[in-house]
Amino acid sequence: MTTTRKAPMPQPVNPPARLLMGPGPITADPRVLRALSTPLVGQYDPWMTDTMNATQALYRGVFGTENDATVLVDGTSRAGIEAVLVSLLAPGDRVLVPVFGRFGHLLVEIASRAGAEVHTIETAWGQVFTPSAVERAIVATKPKVLAVVQGDTSTTMNQPLDELGAICARHGVLLYTDATATVGGNPLEVDAWGIDAVSAGLQKCLGGPSGSAPVSLSPRAVDVLAGRRSVEAGIREPGDDVSDDPIRSNYLDLGMILDYWGPRRLNHHTEAASMLYAAHECARILLEEGRDETIARHELAGRAMLTGVQALGLGVFGDVAHKMHNVVAVEIPDDVEGDAVRGSMLDDHGIEIGTSFGPLHGRVWRIGTMGYNARKDTVVTTLAALEHALRRAGHAVPHGGGVDAALDVYAGATP
Repeated sequence: MTTTRKAPMPQPVNPPARLLMGPGPITADPRVLRALSTPLVGQYDPWMTDTMNATQALYRGVFGTENDATVLVDGTSRAGIEAVLVSLLAPGDRVLVPVFGRFGHLLVEIASRAGAEVHTIETAWGQVFTPSAVERAIVATKPKVLAVVQGDTSTTMNQPLDELGAICARHGVLLYTDATATVGGNPLEVDAWGIDAVSAGLQKCLGGPSGSAPVSLSPRAVDVLAGRRSVEAGIREPGDDVSDDPIRSNYLDLGMILDYWGPRRLNHHTEAASMLYAAHECARILLEEGRDETIARHELAGRAMLTGVQALGLGVFGDVAHKMHNVVAVEIPDDVEGDAVRGSMLDDHGIEIGTSFGPLHGRVWRIGTMGYNARKDTVVTTLAALEHALRRAGHAVPHGGGVDAALDVYAGATP
């Protein structure tokens, strides 16, 4: 008789202690982690539908909008990006993408896969576009949608959006922005700036885990969805119009998702309840602190980190005048190996910082100060560890220079 040898049982999940100071994900707020651990409730339970409604209201506050069509897409921030693009763009529609980093290329990739006719303008990594350059490209290409990343963490640049909505309105163009890396830590005014569609994620300035993508759509954007509306055969009722040019994704069909979140509660998918709780708590914490106050906290932490790395004698990549509040790209000194220093930060101090992509890979470290980690103690701890790792790698740095400079920024901040 043969006996089957039992494989050893894996150990329980027990992650190491880490301070996540890269470009995201970041260390989640303990209050969000508590929300994740609360009991599941059925998706049509009255408590759950009330919580969905409350979450919609919270994200209207986060985005600065009155849009009724403000919902969560169950998936990472990329699911939100794809849901917006595949829902607004039918095959053959024109889209214009200003590319100033890796995530502009991502918008191009997703729009291309949706069958859109994609046009781009590009600028050097570390720069942003002027409104006039964007308008000239709109006039030349006549797109249906202008799709632009607000903050591209690959370069740490923050593209100004405040004039683009009016430009798009003048030319009959819908404005979509990916605000994954910026919302909550940098100014974003969806209604005041005329943004028609916005998507985000929880894992950066909102202080949560990746896995839920808040999305908001203007009435103009919702009208586009209405022209491509679908209702699945199994739940279709008399009078439901079904487009002969439906949105090409079922799961990411924002029209169907709006019906799921709306008064009819048409079945679409099983709500990711734990992620809903996390998203609700992320928004609640932000609005409890105050939107302006949260942005100011990110600006202060980012300025302290920027000043600290400069005081260590390190260069900073890109146009600092257009840098995001919450990430800085630190130029790696020629006399050290970048990955070795990152490894020392992780192994000796338990701190994660990032590298970058494409032309910046191996040239910069990306250090984030966002969400729950946009605090004085995390900034100081990271600068002290970076100083130590650089010295161990043989690079001369001023003793305590980064920490002292950051503390001076905090000391000079208005209470």
